[in-house]
Amino acid sequence: MIKYITAGFLILTSSFSHAQRIRGTVNEQAGSKELRPVTGANVYWSGTTQATETDSSGKFVIPRSAYSNLLVVSFVGFRNDTIKIGSESELQIVMKSDQTLDEVTVRGNATSIDRLSPHQTEIITTRALAKAACCNLSESFETNASVSVSYSDAVTGSKQIQMLGLNGTYIQTNIENIPAIRGLASTFGLNFVPGTWIQSIDVGKGAGSVVNGYESMTGQINVELQKPDSREKLYLNTYVNNFGRAEVNLNLATQLNDKWSTALLTHGSTLKNRFDKNKDGFLDLPLYTQYNALNRWKYQSEKFMAQFGIKALYEDRLGGQNDFRKAMKGTTEAYGFGAKVNRYEFFSKLARLFPDKPYKGLGFIVNASMHDSKSYFGLNSYDGKQKTLYGNLIYQSIIGNTNHTYKAGLSYLLDNYNEQYNDILRIRNESVPGAFFEYTYNSLDKFVLVAGARADFHNLYGTQWTPRLHLKYSLTDQTTLRASAGKGFRVSNPLAEYYGNLVSSRTVVFRESIRPEVSWNYGASVTQDFELGSMKGNFIMDFYRTDFRNQLVADMENPEYIRFYNLEGKAYANSFQAEANLTPVKRFELKLAYRLFDVKQTIRNVYDENVILPRMMVSRDRVLFNAGYALPYDKWKFDATLQWNGKRRIPYMGELADHHMPANPVSTMSPSFYNLNAQITRTFPKWDIYLGGENLTNFRQKNPIMNASEPFSQHFDAGMAWGPVVGRMIYAGIRYKIVR
Repeated sequence: MIKYITAGFLILTSSFSHAQRIRGTVNEQAGSKELRPVTGANVYWSGTTQATETDSSGKFVIPRSAYSNLLVVSFVGFRNDTIKIGSESELQIVMKSDQTLDEVTVRGNATSIDRLSPHQTEIITTRALAKAACCNLSESFETNASVSVSYSDAVTGSKQIQMLGLNGTYIQTNIENIPAIRGLASTFGLNFVPGTWIQSIDVGKGAGSVVNGYESMTGQINVELQKPDSREKLYLNTYVNNFGRAEVNLNLATQLNDKWSTALLTHGSTLKNRFDKNKDGFLDLPLYTQYNALNRWKYQSEKFMAQFGIKALYEDRLGGQNDFRKAMKGTTEAYGFGAKVNRYEFFSKLARLFPDKPYKGLGFIVNASMHDSKSYFGLNSYDGKQKTLYGNLIYQSIIGNTNHTYKAGLSYLLDNYNEQYNDILRIRNESVPGAFFEYTYNSLDKFVLVAGARADFHNLYGTQWTPRLHLKYSLTDQTTLRASAGKGFRVSNPLAEYYGNLVSSRTVVFRESIRPEVSWNYGASVTQDFELGSMKGNFIMDFYRTDFRNQLVADMENPEYIRFYNLEGKAYANSFQAEANLTPVKRFELKLAYRLFDVKQTIRNVYDENVILPRMMVSRDRVLFNAGYALPYDKWKFDATLQWNGKRRIPYMGELADHHMPANPVSTMSPSFYNLNAQITRTFPKWDIYLGGENLTNFRQKNPIMNASEPFSQHFDAGMAWGPVVGRMIYAGIRYKIVR
């Protein structure tokens, strides 16, 4: 592993900052002489995503930006305040009520849409994450209309996300602009990022920037973690639910001096209770224990910024039939599932800053990781190891003036995979040097064009050319139009990506050598701000289409096999979404969204003829409604989310006559269902106490495991889960924090 650990440095396009931090207090005028703190106000540097929010005392701390000296303070119902920052380090801001929203960025209490950005991007803040338990990244999208989360099967507990009608493997998921949840980590990686570590999440639709690589096909998610110089020097969170799951998170941060700061983020969680509420003989949720820690350091001066740190994770899962014990592994006494994961990661960042030229920067990032997993499913075993080294060198400057900027650089990705499923051995080494260039034209923030391209030289699959284009035009101060187009490229990992389908009696067959997946994504959106009397809000409508030139086909139409092969014919995903965000009165937020998918893929029937079918396990329709209300000073907060999930196609799982497949695949449709989540939070100066519930409608899929009574027989399958496996869940927790 030592050979993968290298010092490095990074230019973070949204996070450059000077040595000092800006502290301040945001108040509103409550009377002729009385000031009242504004809780949850958004504070950000204009033209960047570097942001924070005020606490219950109206206080905030934000590092200086190397890209902007305009600090914007916004809160629904108040006039946005833009302050030009010089040498000040302490601010006292009094917000004024206003009936207009004339700032170019629309900011709500929990989520925000940055209208300066040419990408259709929603920023999920810590305030939005606190609307739910948010124990890890997979549970951070409960109030988000664009991203949906579900269990991939009824045994392992692994979760998958979907966006634009396709699963999360087509989304480039970054941790602080470093590609992270990919490869073998795609199985449980969403569970490996604790919610209390998260500072914000950027959810972007369509192909992302070429600066971050070539793997973004339908979108890009970037997770910002808590920083060493954050306001909270101690943050403690405890959580427990009625199933027996317990978690504790402790974040520590300290400012050693004006230049050095460090943080330790820790997480421990476990579930030891065995329960089987649907009485099918299998545990509804796997038993598990997870330990997770991150130690990071930061150095910041006027001309240099450096960060480095290490992560370590250990997780042990055990599932299967109720009476299964580890001693029974490899026998037919009881069907068992087990998975152990060890993951280690090192990152190092350094940026050269130019205080007198904030548009200019030079940096480099190096990230090295080792992921080792060992699993078994009944009599089958699957072991996988991945070693990754990632580097990215970026230079940013202008062409003539700040209307014309560019980023150029070099990247390198090294992946070493070693997988074995029974007698199937999959070993490969990918070495991918690349180069990229991205040009941005900005005309007074009214029209923004971003055109980029990259060339990557893959040792196994040759040169890959990836162009991308993003456009934004502000038709008026309230209306913003966007359009994008771009190509994506990725090498799939079938066994890891369809991990949940291995919990079955299916025989895994690779019909041919799997080629890389290649797609084009096109999209357009409109964002409209509006006022209806005292009601303020926005309306967002978008349409995206993803066309595949090649796609991995995981053919499960025959219940006896999982067949992997390359696409022959058409595969596409159309996504339409309409979303309204309203603030009828101060501290009351409403979200209503409707999403429609049309996703199809060509598969081969028993005569090797191509048949195009709706992609399995994708709901055609989804409706989301979220409501949140807070009393003054956030003393009490109430949140509820109702989701309606439409029907989805499921391959036919019954016995077929004479065990022969018909000429064309047979399928059925799952029923639609509702899901209700809610939470109540009581806030004190240093404490938060929260109580909530998930799946309060208590809907459960009947018989999520096919032929559960005979798990070693021919038609056993736990991979056809389309709805909740467990019923109503009640949880409670306590948050405690000490600020600087």
